[in-house]
Amino acid sequence: MKIIIPMAGRGSRLRPHTLTIPKPLIPIAGKPIVHRLVEDIAGVLNQDIEEIAFIIHESFGKKVEDDLIAIAQKLGAKGTIYYQNEALGTGHAIMCAQDSLSGPAVIAYADTLIRANFDLDTNADSVIWVKQVDQPEAFGVVNLNGANEIIELVEKPKEFVSDLAVIGIYYFKDIAVLKNELQLVLDNNIIHGGEYQINDGIKQMMAKGMKFVPGEVDEWMDCGNKDVTVETNSRMLGFLHKDGIDLVDKSVRLDNSTIIPPCYIGENVILINSTVGPNVSLGNACHVQNSKIQNSLVQTHSHIKNANLDNAMIGNHANFDGNFTNVSIGDYSVLE
Repeated sequence: MKIIIPMAGRGSRLRPHTLTIPKPLIPIAGKPIVHRLVEDIAGVLNQDIEEIAFIIHESFGKKVEDDLIAIAQKLGAKGTIYYQNEALGTGHAIMCAQDSLSGPAVIAYADTLIRANFDLDTNADSVIWVKQVDQPEAFGVVNLNGANEIIELVEKPKEFVSDLAVIGIYYFKDIAVLKNELQLVLDNNIIHGGEYQINDGIKQMMAKGMKFVPGEVDEWMDCGNKDVTVETNSRMLGFLHKDGIDLVDKSVRLDNSTIIPPCYIGENVILINSTVGPNVSLGNACHVQNSKIQNSLVQTHSHIKNANLDNAMIGNHANFDGNFTNVSIGDYSVLE
């Protein structure tokens, strides 16, 4: 099994945090979004992962590439890097990895996290993962027939079609079939919204009678902007805490301080006269003094004092000292 991860977009809605690293490498509960995503997919597939192909922008740099290769290797897979240097759509992004498009594979867009527990129907030509939503008119949804097969993809339907939204994760029994259809999309310049779309390849597969079925996830968490990323961090902490996973490193130093779970507290964190939690992630080597932090995400090597933070997101190597609450501070920022 292969996993294909298109992630060439920087994530402009999550600035300033994505000015220094791409959005899929933002940590959620102490682990990069894309790392959690591939782990969750591997858990659902219950199969050995042969290769993880990451489609990135060339400007991301060698350190990002090395980090991604390491993520693949932790799952026992080969890591491969491809480049999409022009924002020409989801179909174009997938075709940038065409040398890896053979055999069974999952395509997953790296701006979402899931919790799922279902058996993958490997007899189907494709599985499109979906989640029941309250406002289907805001999403792309699937239309099902009486045999629970997907017969249509409808983007933001004005009239009710179904309440099962497409979340951006797909399984293909042989992804070479999708590759051939997307090549036709590119060759014939089939464009929607100014871009080449994966849906046009999928629709051509459906027109040829291939079997598509839904795979419904239990939880679907977005990481699109600061507020929803902080919320996703809180939800993931809750799930991991419920699973009985200890998220507080043994090296954490507490001096007249309290941790209220669920929290992720990384290595060599120092807490002095502070209360942290619930729903807080503190990355490695953070120092917190005379502060109260809840429902917040702080990355690594940041120093926080005299703070009362709620719904905050703070980057790496930041210094924060002040009476602010709902903040979003990027890497190497100083507020004193």
